Amino acid sequence: MLYNESAPILANEEAGCNIWLMTVAAPQIAAAARPGQFVHVKVPGMEGHILRRPFGVYAADAQAGTVDMMYQVLGFGTNHMTSLALGDAVEMIGPVGRGWQPPANCKKALLVAGGVGSAPIHPLACQLAANGAEVVSILGAQTAEALVARQRFEAALGCAPRCSTDDGSFGRAGFCTPLVQEALDEAAAAGAPFDYVACCGPEPLMKLVAAMAERAGVMCEVSLERRMACGVGACLSCVVDTTAGKKRACVDGPVFPSTEVVW
Repeated sequence: MLYNESAPILANEEAGCNIWLMTVAAPQIAAAARPGQFVHVKVPGMEGHILRRPFGVYAADAQAGTVDMMYQVLGFGTNHMTSLALGDAVEMIGPVGRGWQPPANCKKALLVAGGVGSAPIHPLACQLAANGAEVVSILGAQTAEALVARQRFEAALGCAPRCSTDDGSFGRAGFCTPLVQEALDEAAAAGAPFDYVACCGPEPLMKLVAAMAERAGVMCEVSLERRMACGVGACLSCVVDTTAGKKRACVDGPVFPSTEVVW
């Protein structure tokens, strides 16, 4: 069920490297949100830009009635969002879309996030850990400062994520894909392979991780990003090419089985 809430801003702060975290009060959406779903946000003060903006749910606290969003400042809209103050309100539709669907009784999962792709992965990490699964997380970013979700993943999983940075300022230098292959190989060699892989980040990363998981014989899901107009499946502006034809990222996704995506 979708809700449309006027959500007062409780916090809006830079976490590092032009990445900001916003917390809003949206009790209905917070109670209904599931890992991997997103909210479609109408930003105040942008009357000349009528389209809403999709943001993955970084955290949803049903008891507190709050929703956290992570956003990277890339253009006019996200730059304007940094000027929003406590007490301002955004209008949100949510929770929208198909979230993560790990296999029943998932025992061992590998979660891979690049950049702000860590936001939609974080609730999944919390859910799997709460269900008793063994979870290995891998985070990649351009710099150490951009690994803004690292501490949240460590708190959720009780162990530090494996990290890489493009500039070598933290963790492994370079892309995170070698860490992914190493994790898959280590698990297989130990006789305890992963039974689920989830990935969110730049599309080239997801394509590579999907291929690694397929070679390893492990179920994999990816969360795709597309420009959206309506966000509720009516306008067909966010289509994804799949093996079953064109699907809508907003309602058929954003999470898709990786083997269904036509890369």
